[in-house]
Amino acid sequence: MGRQSQTAVPRLSAGRFGSQKAQEEENCWRRATGQDTSMMARMKELEAENARLRKMYIEEKLKAEIASEYLAKKPLRPSRRREMAKEVVKARRASIRVACAIFSISESCYRYEAKLKAENEEIADWLLRLTDNHRTWGFMLCFLYLRNVRGFGWNHKRVYRIYKELELNLRIKPRKRLVRQMPEPLAVPRAINEVWSMDFMHDQLADGRTIRTFNVIDDFNREALGIEVDFSLPAARVARVLNQIIEHRGRPLAIRCDNGPEYAGSTLLVWAQKRGIKLDFIQPGKPQQNAYIERFNRTARYEWLSQFEWEDLEHVQDHATRWMWSYNHERPNMALGGFTPKQRLAMAASGSTSAAQ
Repeated sequence: MGRQSQTAVPRLSAGRFGSQKAQEEENCWRRATGQDTSMMARMKELEAENARLRKMYIEEKLKAEIASEYLAKKPLRPSRRREMAKEVVKARRASIRVACAIFSISESCYRYEAKLKAENEEIADWLLRLTDNHRTWGFMLCFLYLRNVRGFGWNHKRVYRIYKELELNLRIKPRKRLVRQMPEPLAVPRAINEVWSMDFMHDQLADGRTIRTFNVIDDFNREALGIEVDFSLPAARVARVLNQIIEHRGRPLAIRCDNGPEYAGSTLLVWAQKRGIKLDFIQPGKPQQNAYIERFNRTARYEWLSQFEWEDLEHVQDHATRWMWSYNHERPNMALGGFTPKQRLAMAASGSTSAAQ
């Protein structure tokens, strides 16, 4: 034991002596070069600070460049800012943190994925289809068609958000309206075939020839009963068209019309007397007294008559027949609470309370 400890001590002493000598030599070298431990630590801190400031400068410069390139003066929706942030990360190789700071969104917003993406795509597909097939339909007609005709329960705010994102808004030129007294509203019939309305419209073919359309609706549910197209539509032709409608619709109690020669002449007066139908003439110069058919004429002209260049009568008549079916079965009517004329008729037949409103 004694011999082992005696031999170990010199070894320890030698090791201690060697390390001390090495430390002294290092200290001598530091003193010779003017560097000590505290100075070395300070240099390392300065290098780290310099690297941090360099990184901050590069980030701020990148932020300024991206902000001037992407950010407009008007505020952007969070969804749009998220899209732009993802574009910056991909195109400019910016970090997610920097991109989120530039566009003022959180990283959770950046990583958000809509859970109803597939359903939103379905809504967008319907809106694109509707506006392509019905170029004059605005948002409300599209929404009411989806809600009342197709039976979708989508919230109107959600549908409108997608409608705006697709940039489907109609550009409507505002018109100056004359200030006038409010006309008395027309009485609404309580059942079908109480009162019909009829009127003419005019247009031209591509070769310049003038054509006329004879339009008939039922005031109760605003249903289009007939659209007849020809170059000339005398009183005898008017009576023939009305007879055809009566065959499948039934006889009306009264028909509201203006004082045109086709209506006020003896031919139609005799026809109406034989049929037991009252011709209800409005006052001359007051088309608002026949407001239901006037509103129908406006819709017909805006949605199809003025949308195409007509080659011949057959082309016009064919399109009129197809549009009339769509108007009755698919186009929501604001005066009917957003339902179609055929839906209103079905409600009346079933005694629904909605039909009476």
